[in-house]
Amino acid sequence: MQWCAPDAIRRSRVGASAWVALGLIGLIGGCAPPPKEPPGVLVQMQVGVAEADANPKAANVAVVFNARSEDSAAIAAHYSKARAIPKSRTLALDCTDDETIPTQEYLDQIEAPVRRFLDSMREPIDYVVLTKGVPLRLENEGGYSVDGHLAAMRLPNPPIKTPEVEQIRRSINPYFGKTERFSAKKFGMVLVTRLDGWTREDAIALVDRSLAAERHGGPFLFDLAENRETGGYGELQKAMRRAAQMLEQRGFEVALDTSSTFAETSTPLAGYVTWGSNDGKFNPTAYAGMRFKPGALVETYVSTSGRTFRKPPWGDQSLVADMVSGGATGVKGYVSEPFTFALCRPDVLFDRYTRGFNLAESFYCASPVIKWKDIVLGDPLCAPYAED
Repeated sequence: MQWCAPDAIRRSRVGASAWVALGLIGLIGGCAPPPKEPPGVLVQMQVGVAEADANPKAANVAVVFNARSEDSAAIAAHYSKARAIPKSRTLALDCTDDETIPTQEYLDQIEAPVRRFLDSMREPIDYVVLTKGVPLRLENEGGYSVDGHLAAMRLPNPPIKTPEVEQIRRSINPYFGKTERFSAKKFGMVLVTRLDGWTREDAIALVDRSLAAERHGGPFLFDLAENRETGGYGELQKAMRRAAQMLEQRGFEVALDTSSTFAETSTPLAGYVTWGSNDGKFNPTAYAGMRFKPGALVETYVSTSGRTFRKPPWGDQSLVADMVSGGATGVKGYVSEPFTFALCRPDVLFDRYTRGFNLAESFYCASPVIKWKDIVLGDPLCAPYAED
């Protein structure tokens, strides 16, 4: 299967017209995979702290891991201990640990148990944290994200079948562009993030960096691309410029790179937006060499940036796993072609984050559609700019 060839997107009828129809311009604010060999025994691991030790500030967070994956259980145990999340708010799934799962298996082995689990909670759950080993994608290499389906499982919105204006319109994220804090009760959904990376250690580092995150004055780097100035591409370039202007006006250190080369720096960043391998001057060494301060958020405008977290990776597009290993604390990715209408709006993302919204709120607030191809990596509670 060919992934996100720029020409394919350019030929698509979804571009600037969809942005106009949806009112997004200028907004601020296949086949099932082959069966696996029979699985082994479930991993036996203690996950979650005692009820008496639970952290009241994390009372709206649930942790979901795959009991068939040792990595998944270990990451869940680390996160639950770090945020003092009790056993009663941790759920062990029994499903494949492949990155792709057939739709019916997803419904039976992931969505149904998660729905029952959340319904059993005495207090509403706003955030669900998945860990490495929980499948990424439904059905096939072009499928929807597990995370996006879970987030919107209580909403009546059907998933987008083909990227046509009316289908996109009915799938608008109800939290998109909001200026208020998130509530599952109000918005009818949950915010799903995951702890993942090339290795168990990379996923655990997302947690540790969240706990170490601090308020940073910058630098924030927005790397424009010469070959991305038209249609939906151009709208995202404008959003990067707005983000840079907004942060600069508020006193943050910002670099808006308009040069004809792929930006590179040895300075650890507080935030980063790039076209990655879609930049005509892409430099894979510079991309993989980016480094970040604890708390830094990243978006890469690459169609399959979250297609895998396993080495050796398949496909030829850049991956957000490299941003995690480089030190990012929060990253957005896409498990298959999302088209430009779905990509994160950096002017919204960094506005909310630097005004005290947490990582999950900031990414979801900046993401136009639900039940699509999106995944958000990181601890949802990370909020270094929040007032204590």
